Amino acid sequence: MDNLNSDIPVNDTQEKTETAPLRSRREFLGAAAATSGAAELVLPPATPAVTPFEIHVPEAALDDLKRRLADTRWPNKEPAADWSQGVPLAKALALVEYWRTRYDWRRVERSLNALPQFRTQLDGLGVHFIHVRSKHADALPIIITHGWPGSIIEFLQVIAPLVDPTAHGGRPDDAFHVVIPSLPGFGFSDKPTEPGWRLPRIAKIWGVLMQRLGYTRYVAQGGDWGAGVTSWMAKQQLQGLAAIHLNLPILFPPPPAPPGGYTAAEQAALAQLGKFASDGSAYAAIQGTRPQTLGYGLTDSPAGQGMWIYEKFKEWTDNHGNPEDALKLDAMLDDISLYWFTGTAASSARLYFESFQKDFGRMPLDIPVAVSIFKGDMFTPPKVWGERTYSKLFYWNEVPKGGHFAAFEQPELFVAELRKCFAQQR
Repeated sequence: MDNLNSDIPVNDTQEKTETAPLRSRREFLGAAAATSGAAELVLPPATPAVTPFEIHVPEAALDDLKRRLADTRWPNKEPAADWSQGVPLAKALALVEYWRTRYDWRRVERSLNALPQFRTQLDGLGVHFIHVRSKHADALPIIITHGWPGSIIEFLQVIAPLVDPTAHGGRPDDAFHVVIPSLPGFGFSDKPTEPGWRLPRIAKIWGVLMQRLGYTRYVAQGGDWGAGVTSWMAKQQLQGLAAIHLNLPILFPPPPAPPGGYTAAEQAALAQLGKFASDGSAYAAIQGTRPQTLGYGLTDSPAGQGMWIYEKFKEWTDNHGNPEDALKLDAMLDDISLYWFTGTAASSARLYFESFQKDFGRMPLDIPVAVSIFKGDMFTPPKVWGERTYSKLFYWNEVPKGGHFAAFEQPELFVAELRKCFAQQR
């Protein structure tokens, strides 16, 4: 993994010719391909075999990141005294300076490599995943799916308590075998090169993955896009799937409106949806319509990629005005750096193009569903919507703190929720 790569294959002769005068459009594209992808890794080819995987970002990529950060071209200061126009310049300058001079990628790389990681081919695509088996033989297998702009990084603090509960305040019958995949186009999974990688297709291959790992009965968990994948797994009633848990249930008011009108709790949730539509959904509109165009800037500029995600940490975490109230700067940069080094700005955004309007909607489900509402999330639907949507809703709890990135922000509370709800499904 010492080489760098881009989405465009590079001809072996390009290195010799890229400095020569460019006489045609083809030569121009070839030269561009030869010099692109400086911060992107080459992933080993995947086969149907489950193959061990280890991360090593080349030192040249770390040097390239620091150079690009030092060469950032900054916009002028915002004419506002808050975050209303996006990340304030002072916050952006501070984050980039820390990222360039003090942040240590090798630290999180060591943490990831201390876990069993693998790649396997599913429906023609290489998929990366963490798989940690518990020492407790009767542990319940669980597959946990991240969203955007999250990643496997979100769950690093919950793996050990889930797998080894007796060392973390739990009982042997709280144990899980944990599987955490990277979504297609995210992290160390392959980037799809054809359309059609929608939520139902991802849900289906997650079922194949669990079968391939030998799990005949399991549960699934997700928030954000992970909630979409997990809900589609339930909708498809995949073989072996016993129950699901969602920390961002995709719930909207079931039609028609009740005769007496909406309750106060429903009105509050509707207000949240209205605010998101008017003031918080522009990112989704861009990613859902022009992910390729967006990708040029974010793939070329680490400052741009960083602010695109950092702003969401501010908007969606349970904080008091700054994202650092909810997450440490190093933790946020771990996630941001994963997007940068894997060059997944465009490929991750394409999931919005594929599925946001088609597959991410209210979905009645007929298998056991558990829900945890973290009260600092940007959308907190009322229980009545869950009761009208999930015929087998067996658990609903409102957690007093924590936001959209529940496992990242409040790992102990997240683990407690999974232990409590799935105790009923063992």
